[in-house]
Amino acid sequence: MTAQAVDRYPTRQGVALAPRARHDPVVYPSPGGPLDPAQVRRYAADGFLLLDQLVDETTVAALGAEVDRLVGAPELADAEEVVREPDSDEVRSIFAVHRISPLVATLVASDTLAGVARQLLGSDVYVHQSRVNRKLGFAGREFAWHSDFETWHAEDGMPAARALSISLALTPNFVHNGSLMLIPGSHRTFVPTGGATPADHYRTSLRRQQVGVPDRASLTALVEQAGDIALVTGGPGSAVVFDCNAMHGSSGNMTPFPRTNIFVVYNSVENPLQDPFAAPEPRPAFVATRHVEPLVARQEASGPPATGFERGDVSR
Repeated sequence: MTAQAVDRYPTRQGVALAPRARHDPVVYPSPGGPLDPAQVRRYAADGFLLLDQLVDETTVAALGAEVDRLVGAPELADAEEVVREPDSDEVRSIFAVHRISPLVATLVASDTLAGVARQLLGSDVYVHQSRVNRKLGFAGREFAWHSDFETWHAEDGMPAARALSISLALTPNFVHNGSLMLIPGSHRTFVPTGGATPADHYRTSLRRQQVGVPDRASLTALVEQAGDIALVTGGPGSAVVFDCNAMHGSSGNMTPFPRTNIFVVYNSVENPLQDPFAAPEPRPAFVATRHVEPLVARQEASGPPATGFERGDVSR
């Protein structure tokens, strides 16, 4: 456990708390990076940025094959890192995937992704969380509206809103197969949620989140202020970068078209986790690493992907 920082974003306090303005910058000063000034301005204004064809077709194909391998790997069948759909045995997510797969580790550390995070967060970064998200045709369930930062602050002890996510599409993200929805500008307002965090909440929240979901009045106000809801669509290799406090969610997949994304959370090395602000104990390392290790670009993985899964310490 680490010394507790001042709580500038109280939430889950057992009483109704009003939304409050964000205390932290969205974009931090940096020497530059892969994004041009117009893209940085768009990200700062909306809280997210769409990037078309961030990764080439060959890499997407290799990553897709790797995800298929991991989903079917016998050594992962009972691993805690594997989260299944709430109403079936289908794989919903695989966490700490950059610790399991050398191929994904190379992608996560590449300047293509990590360089964007360093540019926007203005510092070296490390991986707070990584995962594969899957929504199979007819079977993929929804993700409730939420701000990631509210959860990471409450349950992981992330003190400041100085983190971001990159979601890379491995399959087409259509308007009708459960694609990500974002409320533009919502990243400027922190919305506390009610209730209290149960012990081992991650065991149920990763399958279906109920605690940490904002009230309808606050969501309505954010949408009215934005004037719209953005639906993220794009082909394989496209990506969306979004601020940790951006309000987002997605509907279930009622179509035959599967949807698979690789999702990476980058946190500033200057924003290490503290004790949880509103939870009995920290979540495990495969959900939220507490080991701050700046990312360094690595060489492309050579040869076939690893076939075994070494449990070890997935926080490193």
